Amino acid sequence: MILTPSHPVDDDNTEPGPFIELSRQTWADLADSTDIDIDDATLDRIRGLGDPTDQVDVDEVYRPLTQLIHLHCMHTGALFDASNSFLGLQQHQMRRTPFVIGIAGSVAVGKSTVARLLKELLARSPRRPQVDLVTTDGFLHPNAVLEERGILDRKGFPESYDRKALLQFVVDVKSGEPEVSAPVYSHVEYDIVPGERRVVRHPDILIIEGLNVLQPPRLRHNGTMGLALSDFFDFSVYIDADEADIMRWYISRFLALRQTAFTNPRSFFGDYARLPDDEAAEVAKSIWRRINAPNLTQNILPTRGRATAILHKGPDHEVRNVWIRKI
Repeated sequence: MILTPSHPVDDDNTEPGPFIELSRQTWADLADSTDIDIDDATLDRIRGLGDPTDQVDVDEVYRPLTQLIHLHCMHTGALFDASNSFLGLQQHQMRRTPFVIGIAGSVAVGKSTVARLLKELLARSPRRPQVDLVTTDGFLHPNAVLEERGILDRKGFPESYDRKALLQFVVDVKSGEPEVSAPVYSHVEYDIVPGERRVVRHPDILIIEGLNVLQPPRLRHNGTMGLALSDFFDFSVYIDADEADIMRWYISRFLALRQTAFTNPRSFFGDYARLPDDEAAEVAKSIWRRINAPNLTQNILPTRGRATAILHKGPDHEVRNVWIRKI
């Protein structure tokens, strides 16, 4: 096995990169024989629209990733126990805090499928941990607030989220609160669902999935640095692909949604369901160029180098290479 130093986030190669690059086959060969599998019915259920992830991908990409995360989880727990022992704290005084994983990437790159898949696989790892998944969509400001601020067309940009509420949610989970709740977002209605909450009850592992979860801390008005959501991550994954491929996947998904979610009478995008294919494709391209592409290039892509692992997809949506941050 050859581990090749790489510079996936240093395009001019002027600085040493913090990652090692592995081909898909080299990465697949790292997996051991631990029985972490997923059945076809579950895989069909968690796969996103148009996402071709199959059992080969599970075996060659996501099983070794699950095993690596499991190792991080075990050793983080061992460090927690050792620290408590050093401080003279009894185990009943300090319950181990949840292991938090961040999943980041562009719209339409497949991060939701990866997050759901990891949730299922991690729950099947040897210790059978309780795994919860929360998306940052629930922490978007309601449409009424975004309209009032004049940023409805910037939904998904960092400023469209209730950052304080999202940060407080993760802090509470990480602090060991027995029950923490998050708002719920409806992709059909394109808005927060009033009064509905997603409850998390002290999981062993919590996955946080969203476009901008790897954003760096912000500079406060007094010159000090604030906290970043990623400060509370124990492991993070960035789903990467060339922008031209992501745009093509986005347009394809948009066209497919006209036959599914857009036909729902409550759908915010119901008018698009009746457009001819060529007009719908032009609408999708316009949305991509005005909103999703700028968000990707200005906010999401610059955070790629903050991840623990980067999964780079080729034009066929299959992971071709894996970058792992050197430990």
